[in-house]
Amino acid sequence: MTEMIRGQQARGLPARQIAAVAAGNALSFYDFLTYSFFAIQIGNTFFPGKDETTKLLLSLATFGAGFLTRPLGGLVIGRMGDKVGRKPAMILSFSLMGVALLGISLTPSYAAIGIAAPICAVLFRMLQGFALGGEIGPTTVYLIEAAPPERRGFYNGLGAATQDGSVVAAGVVGVLLSSLLSPAALDAYGWRIAFLLGASIVPFGLLARRTLAETLDMEAALESKASAPLKPHLPVAIFGIVLLASATISNYALDYMTTYANHTLHMHATIAFGATVVIGSFMVMADLASGLLSDRFGRKPVMIIPYAAMMLLALPAYLAIAHFRTAAALFAASAALSVLQGLGGGPMTLWITESLPPSLRSGGIGVIYSVSIAVFGGTTQLMIAWLIALTGNPLTPAWYMAAALACGVIAMAMVRETAPVKTGKCRCTAAGGHRS
Repeated sequence: MTEMIRGQQARGLPARQIAAVAAGNALSFYDFLTYSFFAIQIGNTFFPGKDETTKLLLSLATFGAGFLTRPLGGLVIGRMGDKVGRKPAMILSFSLMGVALLGISLTPSYAAIGIAAPICAVLFRMLQGFALGGEIGPTTVYLIEAAPPERRGFYNGLGAATQDGSVVAAGVVGVLLSSLLSPAALDAYGWRIAFLLGASIVPFGLLARRTLAETLDMEAALESKASAPLKPHLPVAIFGIVLLASATISNYALDYMTTYANHTLHMHATIAFGATVVIGSFMVMADLASGLLSDRFGRKPVMIIPYAAMMLLALPAYLAIAHFRTAAALFAASAALSVLQGLGGGPMTLWITESLPPSLRSGGIGVIYSVSIAVFGGTTQLMIAWLIALTGNPLTPAWYMAAALACGVIAMAMVRETAPVKTGKCRCTAAGGHRS
């Protein structure tokens, strides 16, 4: 078993296996982010009879409900990935995501079934959160364990690129639907089409994941577990939460750009959805570049430099968007911020994975990531919308983002380097033991 895993690492993953992991990863984020992009329309469907701001806040609160169950999914499905294998954990999380995706897209409106509509929406969002919380750990660890040690950054970048590729897909769907349908039709059924398009690839994703080779070496994992108590790894968890909190807040602030442009700045929906396409496209390129750079120069500099630059750029970027309120300003600012976000955010999960032994990786990543997302990601868009309504200041997202980035940069400067190119351990085996 060990020799088979080492041989796979030396060769790298076949393209079809990368595609199998990527399909599920992309759908998970397409599903979760589509709700954010159609927050206004979903609010009109499930929370009628309120003023526009209240409906948006209720819709975003329902969006946030999905974050509450992420830590539980990270713990349950993530630990399953450490005990019985990465592959069965990924199949389970993807199946649950498909159920939740269909459920929310087919839930009738408040006008049809009354209070049961928002209740069902919340329950399906919570199931989505549980599934996505369980998806992150096994898929992240799978790609890194299957990679040659000196190319872990690039493989991790592939995983991040599929997530951000789903942002592009969701944005393209949003642009097409908002262009082809009237506002009334978009409220009535347009947003449902976006969810059902994602659901259509669930059967193919499940079939693809069944063909994956397992990367967890059970014998090595059991040995590692016997000698890897949790307490020594608590600093990794604490720093990991701070790092991912900064990334999460800045990322979800960017994902809110569509709603921000449409609701706060009153820009046309097609232009607002266009920002999503710009953000996703530039982040995909930045994710791949980040992986290559982190393999070459290490994890720390690739985290610190872009996030420090983003912290300084946040206020001027939002100031330009709010002042000009044109497509050019919106797209240019979104592109600049998304490149920095993609460059700096990629190495974070890689640093956590390299800092943990195999027996704790899947569950550790799942819990650390999900706690950060639940506490900070689930509240970011709601807090931004509430603060804008409270202060009337359209620059609120910039201040919120800059504060989070400052905390992240401080944490980045304090952690140790884990990249094999910097530690001199390029010959280590990711699945066979904790050597970097």
